[in-house]
Amino acid sequence: MLAHRWPVILITLLWVAAASSGIARLEFSANYRIFFDEHNPQLQALEELENTYGKNENVAFLIVPDDGDATSQTALSAAVWLTEAAWRTPYARRVDSLANFQYTTAEGDDLYVRDLVNPRELGQAEARSRIRAIASSDPRIAGSILAWNGDVSVVSATIELPDDGLLEAVAEVAAYARATAAEAEERFPGIDLRVVGTVMVNQTFVEASIRSQMIFLPASLLLMGLILGVLTRGWAGVAATGMVMVFSILASMGLGVWAGLPFSPPISPAPTIVLMIVVANCVHLLVALRRGLRTGASRHHAIVESIGLNLQPVFLASLTTALGFLSMNFSEVPPYRHLGIFVAFGVGASFLLSVTFLPALLSLLPVRATEGRRLRAPLMKLLADAVLRYRKAILWGWLVVVAAMILAVPRNELNDVLVHFFDESVEFRQDTDFMDERLSGNTLLEYSLHAPVEGGVTDPRFLAGVADFAEWYRQQPPVRHVAVVTDTFQQLNKSMHGDDPAAYRIPKSKELAAQYLVLYELSLPQGLNLNNQIDRSRSATRVTISAETLSSQEVLDLNARAEAWLKENAPQVASVNATGPAALFAYIGQRNIRAMVVGTMVVLLAISAVLLFALRSLRLGVVSIVPNLVPAILGFGVWGLTVAQVGLSLSVVVAMTVGIVVDDTVHFLSKYHRARRDDGLSPEEAVRHAFDTAGEAMFTTTVVLVAGFLILVFSPFVPTAQVGVLTAMIIAFALMADLTLLPALLTTVEAYFDKSFRNFSNYP
Repeated sequence: MLAHRWPVILITLLWVAAASSGIARLEFSANYRIFFDEHNPQLQALEELENTYGKNENVAFLIVPDDGDATSQTALSAAVWLTEAAWRTPYARRVDSLANFQYTTAEGDDLYVRDLVNPRELGQAEARSRIRAIASSDPRIAGSILAWNGDVSVVSATIELPDDGLLEAVAEVAAYARATAAEAEERFPGIDLRVVGTVMVNQTFVEASIRSQMIFLPASLLLMGLILGVLTRGWAGVAATGMVMVFSILASMGLGVWAGLPFSPPISPAPTIVLMIVVANCVHLLVALRRGLRTGASRHHAIVESIGLNLQPVFLASLTTALGFLSMNFSEVPPYRHLGIFVAFGVGASFLLSVTFLPALLSLLPVRATEGRRLRAPLMKLLADAVLRYRKAILWGWLVVVAAMILAVPRNELNDVLVHFFDESVEFRQDTDFMDERLSGNTLLEYSLHAPVEGGVTDPRFLAGVADFAEWYRQQPPVRHVAVVTDTFQQLNKSMHGDDPAAYRIPKSKELAAQYLVLYELSLPQGLNLNNQIDRSRSATRVTISAETLSSQEVLDLNARAEAWLKENAPQVASVNATGPAALFAYIGQRNIRAMVVGTMVVLLAISAVLLFALRSLRLGVVSIVPNLVPAILGFGVWGLTVAQVGLSLSVVVAMTVGIVVDDTVHFLSKYHRARRDDGLSPEEAVRHAFDTAGEAMFTTTVVLVAGFLILVFSPFVPTAQVGVLTAMIIAFALMADLTLLPALLTTVEAYFDKSFRNFSNYP
């Protein structure tokens, strides 16, 4: 590399340019459904439901009057104006609100279907009082379109987004919705407008990711530079490492795009992770280089010796790190598989650049040794002496701590709430939390209930089963609202019996129910038909459950009770499994954890096999498993004692961190093994040698990695922030394990074999 440094640098620049050119083709996914494979059963159920009843993407305007009366003249005027404006939303196919709710009355045999709100009567207190009374008592409105206490109302536009150009379409709808809300606030003083809905979820994903990248990547580069400058005490090394960082990130992103991977919010930490792994590789080379310079070696010789000493451990560390991230391909969640591949590309690029471009560049820079800078060397010697002196106490201490943390791990409960993916500082999160407190809630479950025969949706027996199912759900404590077509049938029957409250029931015959349905649909204005509740063959109906924010396990339990109730109490009603965002995330979490347990076991075995083969020692391969697995146990144990909730993002952390934390283990074992094999040192002396040659770099890389992952804490995307905190903890625990548990294990195991075989003359 040094003899041909200019060609190496030129080839590197050309290769990075070619690899990173793929970034120009980067595609961003703006849909929460990216978390699910196309074969996911809950997603398939959702798509089948949408194919039957139409898509349910929406933008909802929450009308929040300052006086707390959503049926005041101003609030109702705002609802009328917003209803008309919502129809002009791009891709809108339906708008539902107090203003256009279709209220039925009858005179004799004539059925009248009218808008609940007549704009010309809004100045009349009597008319407003009537509107409030009807809305508060109608189960189709109360708790959904109008809050139970009447202080908030909703205008909801159902959006039919195109399959192509989804990113642009979502941005267009969101921009129109925000502009409309701003205009409404100007037109109607005293009215606060909040915009929520699934389209806004998708747009917030995009905005949060872009904002994260604009802040965290530059901040990470600056922080890494500062830390490297303090720890390595030289601008040349910082500059060279900085170039390797940037080139590795560009190559990883470009290669990922060339491989056909989309970019999405869960992948946004990839550049920062690659950056930190680059630093970890470069630090070991820089520390060895400065050590050589301090001994009086020339710069050329010191670089050669640094590469010779670190080539194997850096290669092994890169290989095991890549294996750890590639094990994320066991995940049930596509973005986390993509994240693993993006980072694996970055790890590969980092290794190539670290052993080619970096030494070539360093040979051109004024790298000098500074006297009196190895302040940590005495500390490493003292730590080595203490570990060797108290190794039994250390082993027993770790055993107690690990056992306690194993007991704490089960305290973690699986929980994924889509809107809680965003930090409370995000305006959309604040608005959805407000809706969860005042209206229908953030948990949505969808059912498609099927009649035994085609056209059976008007069968009174079937309708009675559906109505009973809806009533059962309404009795469940967390449920806020149930949207079901039987409420319309009961209202029609009441209207056709002179609005007699006693007639609010399912029609007595199938023929009568069918006549009511035809008469009602013929009276509905365009765009407000019942196709979103009844399929075209009249053999199935949709039931939508809205509940307060529930954990994933609570969603699963609620759905299990609902399906058991249906089988026992309404055998004439057949249903598909619950679907909707809440169900999707609840079920995927369970499957993903099972998949990642397998993935973690596979990568642990693979890493141990790599170390066994590279170090030619079965003992070292087996011993390496312990300090690589223990940090994850400690991390999730502490998480269980503090947070006690894990989601999709944290389910891949073990596999991800195993690949990272093994780096220090590799460097320590490599130095230990070389001292035993080449220098013939005793186990204790080999441990001291490993502390002296690898300890400083291990400390430096850990500081860099912990600081880098802690930057993610400030992400508005909560899963990313949680990954940052937990990964930083695990990496810190890994350093503790590698500098205390690993040397204690090594010397204890070696002492056991020494006592058993009394022959270390031919060390394997």
